[in-house]
Amino acid sequence: MLKLILKTVFVILLALAAFTYFYSQRPEFGRTPTGKRLERIQKSPHYYKGRFWAINPIEKAVETSQFEATMRFVFGETPKRLVPAGPVVSQKTDLHKLDPKQDVVIWMGHSTYYMQLNGYKILIDPVFSNWASPLPFINKAFPGSNIYTAEDIPDIDVLVISHDHWDHLDYPTLTALKPKIKKVVIPLGIGEHFEYWGYDVSKIVEEDWYTAVKINDGLTVHILPAQHFTGRFLNQNQSEPCAYAFVAPAKKVFYSGDGGYTKEFKEFGKTFDGFDLAILENGQYNKDWPNIHMSPAQTAQAGDDLKARTVLPAHSGKFALARHAWDEPYICLAEESKTKHYKLITPRIGEAAEIGNTAQTFSQWWKEMK
Repeated sequence: MLKLILKTVFVILLALAAFTYFYSQRPEFGRTPTGKRLERIQKSPHYYKGRFWAINPIEKAVETSQFEATMRFVFGETPKRLVPAGPVVSQKTDLHKLDPKQDVVIWMGHSTYYMQLNGYKILIDPVFSNWASPLPFINKAFPGSNIYTAEDIPDIDVLVISHDHWDHLDYPTLTALKPKIKKVVIPLGIGEHFEYWGYDVSKIVEEDWYTAVKINDGLTVHILPAQHFTGRFLNQNQSEPCAYAFVAPAKKVFYSGDGGYTKEFKEFGKTFDGFDLAILENGQYNKDWPNIHMSPAQTAQAGDDLKARTVLPAHSGKFALARHAWDEPYICLAEESKTKHYKLITPRIGEAAEIGNTAQTFSQWWKEMK
């Protein structure tokens, strides 16, 4: 009887391993860097011991163990109001009808932003899928939060990706957008995914941290470090996570991507002499990973460190990736921002915000929901 049980368990484990292997070969998982790209990566000062390291190196992303944190996340007590009871409120802007000379940013949910800056159309971390994971039953988008599709997006001058996690790098979205993208600016390692997915390599600009990518005299995109980790499956940290500074003659915008709070925010504020707008991660924090995500208090401090005139929260309002109430990041950041020098702006999904306009007002839309 014992032998039969052991054989059954072995067959089940073998079948599970086979399924996992073949499922992971799907194009959505992308591809690990090889060849000349890998050789270039290995020359980066931020790549050693076979992986990329955060700007402040940490051995592991979670405080305890990845297994323990995962079990607590999956099987732990579900907090109240993890997901909103009703659809997320929105105000969809027709991007094709926007004045191309207007400097605006439009939040599209989570960390996806459409931006016009000095006449350039910029798309940040586009995710229009309903799921932020490789499995179509984990991390579903909140009802009402997915109002844009690839068809709504005009031709894009610059596409930027902060890192390769599923809630920032979305295969179906990028496949649908491919004909509309003129240039891709990304940190080291992510280019392998784009090349594998059929993007023209001549359009891909893939550089290390602290690199200024000059689009022309009207726009420079700076690739900056972020305190995070990367990976779409088992092979982690083979690409860099990054933040961005978008610098035009009249305005400057900072985007944090994902990452923990570090002294670099203050350095960026000094280097670029402040920003008209800082789009900052605010959400999906957890006691298990304090080094790789910011709490609302840290987000507020980062806004001041960056010498931002306005701060727009990111990384919330669409997916429940951590165990806090869905609206907690907004409630806490609004309170923390009362003592800061910047103005917190909170447009609804799809609502246009004028970059650097401290007189423009927005409602605290999360209060309209349950």
